[in-house]
Amino acid sequence: MTEKFDVIIVGAGPGGSAAAYSLAKKSFNVLILERGKYPGAKNVMGGRMYAHAMNRLIPEFWKEAPVERMVTREKLTFLCNKASVTLDFQDEDIREPPNSFTILRAKFDQWFANKAVEAGATLVPNIRVDDLLWKEKKVAGIVSGEDKIEANVVIVADGAVSLMSEKAGLKKFEVKQFALGMKEIIELPEKTIEDRFNLAHEDGAAQLFVGQCTKDIPGGGFIYTNKTSLSVGIVLYIDRLIEKKIDSHEIIREFNENPVVAKLIEGGKILEYSAHVIPETSRSGLFTDGMLVVGDAGGLVVNSGITLRGMDMAIASGAAAAEAVKKAMEKNDFSKESLSYYEYLLKKDFVLKDIATFKKAPEFLHNDRLYTLYPEVACRLFHNLTIVDGAKKRAFDELLEVTKGNRTKMIFDLLGGLKAL
Repeated sequence: MTEKFDVIIVGAGPGGSAAAYSLAKKSFNVLILERGKYPGAKNVMGGRMYAHAMNRLIPEFWKEAPVERMVTREKLTFLCNKASVTLDFQDEDIREPPNSFTILRAKFDQWFANKAVEAGATLVPNIRVDDLLWKEKKVAGIVSGEDKIEANVVIVADGAVSLMSEKAGLKKFEVKQFALGMKEIIELPEKTIEDRFNLAHEDGAAQLFVGQCTKDIPGGGFIYTNKTSLSVGIVLYIDRLIEKKIDSHEIIREFNENPVVAKLIEGGKILEYSAHVIPETSRSGLFTDGMLVVGDAGGLVVNSGITLRGMDMAIASGAAAAEAVKKAMEKNDFSKESLSYYEYLLKKDFVLKDIATFKKAPEFLHNDRLYTLYPEVACRLFHNLTIVDGAKKRAFDELLEVTKGNRTKMIFDLLGGLKAL
């Protein structure tokens, strides 16, 4: 390719497609480069998308997008060896507008990238970007094999392990910054899913699991209901997984064999298995001369313990990047100073505000007691409250009994949680 583009976008995930769609709608000459055979082929995680950012970009997108189910039921399950406690939340108010949907990335990412193409962007799949093209110490395009393609701005949306961000000197990888996500897609009949999760037709559930399922490693399990399949998986902090020297495949196998989970997936057929690195802490360096970084590539993820958000952050950051490029094009100034407007937009919007709000959450969520002591306390408490075998204690007395020897630690954990979450 010899043509110079206004913008080259590396990666056709939600962040890249959001930027491409927004820029193409403004009539800019946009090239999207995707290393997979099609958008979504390499994007294996992301079973759930919070709808607000996408709805802002494409109002009522769910009427045409290949979403699976609207999540109307939230469950949090504390798993012990022989028992479990589940909190079950339902709220009709989250239907209008919809709060979140389950999705399959292979379907959704193709649809979203095609929306950008319909708006005027050029999509080239199955191409690897090897390096950045530099001119006068500024990013001026990309290098793919022997091809050099120029652009005024490069938007990097190449995922959590962003090689382009590293080549630009915007970030340095550290194991503690990442979690490992493993997911299986398990096929089940639509009616079976709705019966097992007690769902109305086309409604969906998101169930999170804490405790025994991660073998004392900080992290958790999840099940998201799709139309005719379940997204079942585990997320673990990589540094602790390495420290414990446990096979990650063993953890997801034992998770599936837990009686609570086994009943939900019984009779299902595993269609695919995938693993993916997830950024857990935000890093500085979202822009430099001629380049912006969006989504996972910039560490723009929020984990509050109850919600793990990446896709809405990616979409919002992609739209903000497009706005920053528009302003830079008007001034014909693609310097670092000019493109810093991108960071201003992220601070003005929810993206960097939410990251700042939950900046202490990753450290708090590394607390082993969250995955060992507290699930065990919950299971023991409800066991004692429900078993009738003679004289009974009041609920408060049972609570004192099951927390004996750990109350001071629990008080400090409570204070830490209030500050972090």
